[in-house]
Amino acid sequence: MAVHNTLPVAVIGAGPIGLAAAAHLLERGLEPLIFEAGPTPAAAIEQWRHIRLFSPWRFNIDAAAVRLLEAGGWKSPRPTALPYGGELIDQYLTPLAGLPAISSRLETGARVIAVTRAGMDKTHTRGRESTPFVVRVEHADGETRDHSVAGVIDASGTWSTRNPLGTSGLPAIGEDTAADRISSPLPDVTGRDRASFAGRRVLVVGAGHSAANTLIGLADLAKDEPDTRILWAVRGPSAEKVYGGGDSDGLPARGQLGARLRRLVEAGTIELHTGFGISSLKSLASHVTIESVDGRTLEADIVVPCTGFRPNLDMLRELRLNLDPAVEAPVQLGPLIDPEFHSCGTVEPHGARMLAHPEQDFYIVGMKSYGRAPTFLLATGYEQVRSVAAALAGDREAADTVQLELPETGVCSSDIGTSCDVPAAVPAGFVAATSGGCCGAPEPVLVGFPTGLAHGRSAEK
Repeated sequence: MAVHNTLPVAVIGAGPIGLAAAAHLLERGLEPLIFEAGPTPAAAIEQWRHIRLFSPWRFNIDAAAVRLLEAGGWKSPRPTALPYGGELIDQYLTPLAGLPAISSRLETGARVIAVTRAGMDKTHTRGRESTPFVVRVEHADGETRDHSVAGVIDASGTWSTRNPLGTSGLPAIGEDTAADRISSPLPDVTGRDRASFAGRRVLVVGAGHSAANTLIGLADLAKDEPDTRILWAVRGPSAEKVYGGGDSDGLPARGQLGARLRRLVEAGTIELHTGFGISSLKSLASHVTIESVDGRTLEADIVVPCTGFRPNLDMLRELRLNLDPAVEAPVQLGPLIDPEFHSCGTVEPHGARMLAHPEQDFYIVGMKSYGRAPTFLLATGYEQVRSVAAALAGDREAADTVQLELPETGVCSSDIGTSCDVPAAVPAGFVAATSGGCCGAPEPVLVGFPTGLAHGRSAEK
């Protein structure tokens, strides 16, 4: 990057990982330019501020960001407390984004629509590495402008690109036209979004833990709003995976969650439809009709998609990327996070070298670096951007010295304690809807919503 090191480094996304990337760049003497598509920093987390994380504060904050904050008199929350999404924003991310060193370099309402090399499409090779990047941005003032930068860190996450409701990785026929009948992936059914769900027929699609949590929230709503009807559709032949092991579950709290969901189904509070792969949606004036591939139909007023997420790669079309063909993560990382093989705590620490692409000085970090895999650890993302900032600064030794310090129990517990046998939470936003647990235990209990979106893989729904 030395050839054009007077230019800033673009950071796409002002969530936890993007803001941490900016902090590390500043410590390295590099100039970040942060583009956030939403109206405020951490706009995606704002959508689920009502959800409690399964990670204590000590795993949810970045070291470089803390150093910046503490220089301004910031006091860290209690390290062992479990924050809600709103607390993560209000007590950490908003103060961080408000620091002059960050705020002066942050543009909100700035949606990146393309990244390329100045004067080059992806077919041009000669002089490519010494040519600045161009980041094309749709700004809040309605104008689209190109920004010249020395490097790019894509920390845009996956929240904006959920997996479709249909089978085979494709949207169901009519899914787009029924968009006004489809909610956000994690609605606040008993709070902010209550009016949209009370007394209505609600179809929840998916077999991950976020589906379970939404279903339980709807059941709580139905106690006060008895006209609320709850439908649940899963692609598989049963919901046993979601129910867990009940009293014999290796993690009692998870077993309790599954047992409660099972009781709600058996009592008829939740109407379960198995083997229901959605083929089409037909939006009518009063409701939407959902048809399965075997011809069965359901009618609902609103559909909640708990089908997982995928990275937005369209804006990177003119870059030379090397992605794993299955999970769409950087090719070296893909096999380590494939949910068919990966289990809790098994991803080795990794940084710039593993995240590198043929496009020099371009990196995908954070949840987006995991592609379609559902398991991600905030602490992993913080180490990613520390290493990437070092690489962009030319400190290869620091970039290659990667480590991730976690409690002895790995990432399966927030008790910071000594045993995987206790009902514990998941630190640093670890998502394990399909993963096995550490210490040989089943996957971690998910009773709420850890950072990184606990929806699992759509193919398993």
